[in-house]
Amino acid sequence: SSDLPDYYESVIKVFVDLYKKGKIYRGKRMINWDVRAKTALSDEEVIHKEVAGKIYHLRYKLDVPSEEYITIATVRPETILGDSAICVHPKDDRYKDLVGKFAFVPLINRRIPIIADDYVEIEFGTGALKVTPAHDMNDFVLGQKYNLEVIDTMNDDGTLSEAAGLYIGQDRIEVRKIITKDLDAAGNLVKIEDYTHQVGFSERTDAIVEPRLSLQWWVDMKKLAAPALEAVMSDEISFHPAKFKNLYRHWMEGIKDWCISRQLWWGHRIPAWYDEEGNFYVAHNEAEVNANYPETIGKKLTQDADCLDTWFSSWLWPFEVFKGLSNPGNAEVNYYYPTSTLVTAPEIIFFWVARMIMAGEEYMGKIPFKDVYFTGIVRDKQGRKMSKSLGNSPDLLGLIDQYGADAVRFGIMIASPAGNDLLFDESTLEQGRNFNSKLWNAAKLLKMWEPRISNEGKVPEDAAFAMDWFQAKLSATQLEVDEMLKTFRLSEALKTIYGLIWDDFCSWYLEWIKPGFEQPMHQGVYERTVEFYDALLQLLHP
Repeated sequence: SSDLPDYYESVIKVFVDLYKKGKIYRGKRMINWDVRAKTALSDEEVIHKEVAGKIYHLRYKLDVPSEEYITIATVRPETILGDSAICVHPKDDRYKDLVGKFAFVPLINRRIPIIADDYVEIEFGTGALKVTPAHDMNDFVLGQKYNLEVIDTMNDDGTLSEAAGLYIGQDRIEVRKIITKDLDAAGNLVKIEDYTHQVGFSERTDAIVEPRLSLQWWVDMKKLAAPALEAVMSDEISFHPAKFKNLYRHWMEGIKDWCISRQLWWGHRIPAWYDEEGNFYVAHNEAEVNANYPETIGKKLTQDADCLDTWFSSWLWPFEVFKGLSNPGNAEVNYYYPTSTLVTAPEIIFFWVARMIMAGEEYMGKIPFKDVYFTGIVRDKQGRKMSKSLGNSPDLLGLIDQYGADAVRFGIMIASPAGNDLLFDESTLEQGRNFNSKLWNAAKLLKMWEPRISNEGKVPEDAAFAMDWFQAKLSATQLEVDEMLKTFRLSEALKTIYGLIWDDFCSWYLEWIKPGFEQPMHQGVYERTVEFYDALLQLLHP
């Protein structure tokens, strides 16, 4: 597209602008690391699943004259090679005499301190926690609090590094099996218990995510979140269904900084340049670096090899697709921004919806849309999310060939309450096909009456009453459906129209006005019925 360079430049412009405002920074922090894609992930790209695992009880020899041990419980024995301390609760009577003393990490005999902090749960496991700052988010916080050594025992592909001292180059999942046997042989394994816990997986590759200390680029989200939170809480932006409002509030109030650098060659390259001493300079291009920082002239500069998270460009979409940033105040953006309704899936409420609101407030000074309609996830009859890997996704074109396009539309819509998952069942498509047949047969019946139309005499009393009755039904339903569409209750609207057509129009009204055997059809009744039928099709059309 000829518009792409403008959009690209706008993304770079936003990065530079937020950096100058102090809303983007470069720092070494704990991140989620995808060992398969070899890239950092944001918190929202980690899918937590309940996994049946094991909890390992290991004993660490104490650095005291007697042969005493302290036992810890862990689900990841392979990470003991990066242990920097053992932590207990300060009020745990079992260990209060050990605080300030030392223990030895099994197999490698590294001497580590025993510290006390109320972060530890007395009742969980043995009440003694191994602290591995380089490989656990919470342990990293403890490590910083007590100035513990950070030992990164893992390479970017999930294999153990030289710093581990043992099992170098072997995958961490395989090392778990090997080290368990070695700990048992060394007398350090007390017992193994079954344990179900939450494990993070990469949304992109489904690899088990590794917490890792890494130097990355970050957006300070707290500096951007407040206007976007207020816009939804004050109902300036309405969520449909409204239940997602609380989810949004909970996430926004506890928002964390956004890791925006990715180690994938896909996306916008980070506009930062490094000199040979490791100093970095943020600018639109290298010429601007030299212009703004004279000390870089003549030096060899290297651009950052990382790319931006794809959502860093997507959050500009509502206005930059109309060049609202690259050509401010142009006719298109003035006409189309803000838009009215965003239709999207709830799983990207934080990836995209929240960030578009933030970017709109930051760069346009107003919200990007008034309403957000959240669709549900399509699942099979067993409740499983439809996916290629499971092979449970129907062939949509095949279903259209089998049932008809309108029947497929009907079947999906009738089972799609806003924001709730759709349990797909072909029986709803059969219902849609039957409904289409009902409409067709009603039209066919009207056409059969055409040769019998007569304008003689008055409209029969029964037919006059039927027309008044159905007109009242139709008018009430039109108002009801209009309100449902305004509030995005689309499935309810379809069910209401379905009942009006199937029961009130076909089963009652048409039977009521049907002329007797070889009797004429009054022209006024016929024309009014055609008007009703046309109004029903218009009501059904959306």
